[in-house]
Amino acid sequence: MVRHRKHWLWWAPRLLAAAFLGFLALFSLDVIAPEATAGEIALGLLLHNIPVLVLLGMLVVAWRLDAVGAAAFAAAGSFYVIMVVGRAGVPWYTALSWSAIIAGPAFVIAGLFWLNWQRNRPRRR
Repeated sequence: MVRHRKHWLWWAPRLLAAAFLGFLALFSLDVIAPEATAGEIALGLLLHNIPVLVLLGMLVVAWRLDAVGAAAFAAAGSFYVIMVVGRAGVPWYTALSWSAIIAGPAFVIAGLFWLNWQRNRPRRR
C-alpha cells in the first residue's frame, strides 16, 4: 500500500463523505407510505437520491483525485446554501442556520480533501 494512504488525513474525508452520503440518503425514506405502490416508492427514492448519487460519483473520482473531492463537496455545500437562503418567506439568517446542518459537513469534507491535496501535491521550486 502506498505510504500516504495510511495517514489519517487520506482516510478522513473519504470515510466522512461516505457517512455524509448515508445521512443524506436517510432523508429519502419519507417517500415510504402505506398507501404508495412499490413503483411510486421506487421512483420517489430515485428522485430523492439524485444528489446523493451525483456526490457518490464525485466521491468515486475523488478517491484518487483529492482536488475533485474538494471542489465537488464545496460546490455541493455552496449550492445548498444558495438554494435554502433563496427560499421566499424565510429570513436569510434563519435559512443560513438551517443550511449549516447540511452544508457544514460538506464544507468540512471539502476542507479535508483540500488539505490532503495540498499535503500530497508535488512541490515546485
